[in-house]
Amino acid sequence: MPDTSWRPDLTQFRGPKYIALSHALRDAVRSGALPEGTRLPPVRDLAWHLGVTPGTVARAYQIGTQDGLLEAAVGRGTFVASRTPQLGPTEPMHTGTTRATGQRAAGALDLRSPDLPEVGQGAAIAAALRAMADAVGPDYLDYPGVRSDQGLRAALARWLDDRPLGAIGAEDIVLTNGGQNAIGIIFQCCLRGERPVVFAEELAYPGFRHAARLNRAEVIPVALDGQGMRADALDLACRRHAGRIVCLTPEAQNPTTARMTPERRAEIVAVARMHDLQILEDDCYAPAHDGTPALRAAAPERTWHVTSLSKSIAAGLRFGVVVAPTGRGEAARLAAQHNFFGLARPVTDLVQRLLETGEADRLRAAVRAAMARRLEIALNALGRHDVGWQKGLSYLWVRMPSGWRASSFGREAEAAGVLVRQADEYALSEGRAPNAVRVALAGGATEARFAEAMQALARLLDNPPRELSV
Repeated sequence: MPDTSWRPDLTQFRGPKYIALSHALRDAVRSGALPEGTRLPPVRDLAWHLGVTPGTVARAYQIGTQDGLLEAAVGRGTFVASRTPQLGPTEPMHTGTTRATGQRAAGALDLRSPDLPEVGQGAAIAAALRAMADAVGPDYLDYPGVRSDQGLRAALARWLDDRPLGAIGAEDIVLTNGGQNAIGIIFQCCLRGERPVVFAEELAYPGFRHAARLNRAEVIPVALDGQGMRADALDLACRRHAGRIVCLTPEAQNPTTARMTPERRAEIVAVARMHDLQILEDDCYAPAHDGTPALRAAAPERTWHVTSLSKSIAAGLRFGVVVAPTGRGEAARLAAQHNFFGLARPVTDLVQRLLETGEADRLRAAVRAAMARRLEIALNALGRHDVGWQKGLSYLWVRMPSGWRASSFGREAEAAGVLVRQADEYALSEGRAPNAVRVALAGGATEARFAEAMQALARLLDNPPRELSV
């Protein structure tokens, strides 16, 4: 495949440089200036020639990949995609650190995604599995039915009492293979047409766009402020695009940690009702609740509430929950059954036993206590800087002080043995990427190792480079 020394003139395009570069890429591919199969310049080489940061080029390449113009081959580079579009996902999802050590093979502590501390989950799950073994019978030979999990759904409705969701029961609960699977099921229930539209926060959990791509949907970014999504920006987006659903993280915006006030939630609900939007309320991180009604309580006729056990007990269980809008639970369970014929009986029986014995509550409380200690360690080290955080939340949002760019800070942090996620990774294709990074709390590392990592980040923040590099 041919290489290229392509050097676009970004002065022809308006907007941020990564947007200008993405437009230049699109024009060059469509005009034939970059033929199918052409290998693009390495990120650092093109950044040096254009006088921009490597993060700018990487973001533009990412946009081109999301749009299907480019293909990224691990270890080989980025190429102009085949004119026959590739179906399905085009980029992997990062899921966390190596459990055995809390570190990567190279020795870096991975703080890109939170991982849970070991507080007895293994022993509790092993004990539950041993007790289950004696109860296994012929019913394990049958496919699960849409009503066979009613006991578990009732137990989950009781377990969710700590969230202000309004009146819910077993009939509202849908079981899924983790939170990401829950998002996909909701999209399948709500989206129609060849190119449906999904609204999301302009900085958003990447899983929203992955699920949208699988459902052939276009994601439209909506502006944020200190409380999360702006209601006026959502209203404007609805007037410009015929959207079907809006994805929100009102309790803890991911990645900025912002939390919606009751007034903002009411404004968002009013806009959704005005434009007949469905609402996807992602509460998988589930920070401490103060009694403020969730969107599911404020708009039960249109809100799909998503949570999982991944951030509270064990990600390996791959167990997610949807609280469907009133009257939509049966339809959503049918959608789930048409996808995977129901969750595996060992998983549902295990989770039901953990809930009914009280082990789930005990483990959740222990996880929260351990992560609270790590949050205290992080704030003691980084708190003098501009840090967004919430009690009970397992990540921080660190806005860069003068002298740092997020891209160069990320490189220096990696050199110091710590991996963080830059804001670019959360920005949608036309969204803005602020000068910030997200730092996750590492439950899998020892508190001493985690404290060392926080001190390393603090030293970097305290000592920005004299000259900004590209």
